[in-house]
Amino acid sequence: MSDRFLYMRMSSLAVFLSLALSSALAQDTFSIVAIDSVTGQIGSAGASCVGSSGSYPHGAQILSDVIPGIGVIHTQASWTSTNQQHAHNWMIQGLSPQQIIDSLVANDAGSNATIRQYGIADYNGGHPRSASFTGINCLDYKNDTNHIYYSIQGNILMGQQILDSMQQRFLNTPGPLSDRLMAALQGAKVIGADTRCAPKNSSSQSSFIRVANLNNLPDSLYLDLWMAYPTNYSGAFPVDPIDSLQTLYDIWKITLSARGPEKEWSNKIKAFGTADGSVVFDFTLCRDYKNALLQIFDILGKTVASVTVVSRVMRIDLPGNNSGQVLLYRLVKQDHSVVATGKFLY
Repeated sequence: MSDRFLYMRMSSLAVFLSLALSSALAQDTFSIVAIDSVTGQIGSAGASCVGSSGSYPHGAQILSDVIPGIGVIHTQASWTSTNQQHAHNWMIQGLSPQQIIDSLVANDAGSNATIRQYGIADYNGGHPRSASFTGINCLDYKNDTNHIYYSIQGNILMGQQILDSMQQRFLNTPGPLSDRLMAALQGAKVIGADTRCAPKNSSSQSSFIRVANLNNLPDSLYLDLWMAYPTNYSGAFPVDPIDSLQTLYDIWKITLSARGPEKEWSNKIKAFGTADGSVVFDFTLCRDYKNALLQIFDILGKTVASVTVVSRVMRIDLPGNNSGQVLLYRLVKQDHSVVATGKFLY
């Protein structure tokens, strides 16, 4: 039995068990899916005026399906477990985000794709792809926007400004993928961003952020945080769920930085261009470098080179005209864990 088949069985079972909790319909509002082609991280974040209940124990998080090393799927607006499970299976089988959406629309569980909304992105071996879909009968205001490595979508919104603000915060925030996802959510933290929550003096009733590393298991992600007020909560919310999530995230970062030896070896590789147009990598200070895969990308995430490391110092001739460009690199072990990441001027 192949490893990929075993993974399909394990991840499909995990999703089935979590989705079997509910078959009721639900709406959701603003969310983002994103891929970091350099680190291999897969991200998911969102918020909604949907509270915590027996059907949705973590509120809006029910729409998120993160598959480590493969991709991420958001099924929102009139959510159904059947559509989400189908999308999950198709992604495991290797369909692209657009193919998954086309299949969802053609095979909608309720024969009415016009009330659904989807945002999907996949890692695709370091060449991210994304796609989105907004049915014409989703509740206004609804829209979506996507690029190579991310997709942002929402419905029942105050207006286009919510999606625009999320996109600008995501694109203009430095740092790791998790920082950018959290910034995107903060871009939507406006009273009534989900118009149903305006009477609650809040943007939403629940929020979440999730990030998977390449070697994570589906039920044990690198980052998995959520906050939700109960569905029957009365009165205005004392703290916006996005601010509460931000507090949880800040604590998580402090805890992560305190782990010391468990931190990634992000500065243990030296890389520099040479006069003859090649690039030299020095792994002298790098742990677990031998037989690891060195991947080099341009700033758009396109793979420039991919080689197995066989010595402490390696000279690599890069194809094409990359002179004068900032290039990114990632060193990945055979178990798909990331040893180091960085950038250099070629």
